[in-house]
Amino acid sequence: MASYEVSGKLKVKMEEQSFSSGFTKREFVLTTEEQYPQDIKFELIKDKTSIIDKFNDNDTIKVSFNLRGNEYNGKYYVNLQAWRVEADATGASAPIPAPLDPMAAMPTATAASGPAPTNIDDIGEDDLPF
Repeated sequence: MASYEVSGKLKVKMEEQSFSSGFTKREFVLTTEEQYPQDIKFELIKDKTSIIDKFNDNDTIKVSFNLRGNEYNGKYYVNLQAWRVEADATGASAPIPAPLDPMAAMPTATAASGPAPTNIDDIGEDDLPF
């Protein structure tokens, strides 16, 4: 599973919630620092609920998180499950990365491979690019 990172200012920390099953969670909101700031809600679960305690509102932090999704009674839910929160000394916002472009890693032809044939009859069987 891919993990993501985003930086911004801590806007609010909610109280820890405990459920009858013994499950605990705590939510907090981060405001990104970009042209159009976004308020993003994250959750910390189980033994991770206290990692936000050392930060105060308006502190610049970097959050590492995983995307979690589930279905309940025909409705679908998405959670951003934080697993690390640290001070961000740079103060710069790091937007959620876009998926990698598989074509970006493709090698390109260079002049070292020789000049390109100018006539279709000049291409031999072994010269085809596929």
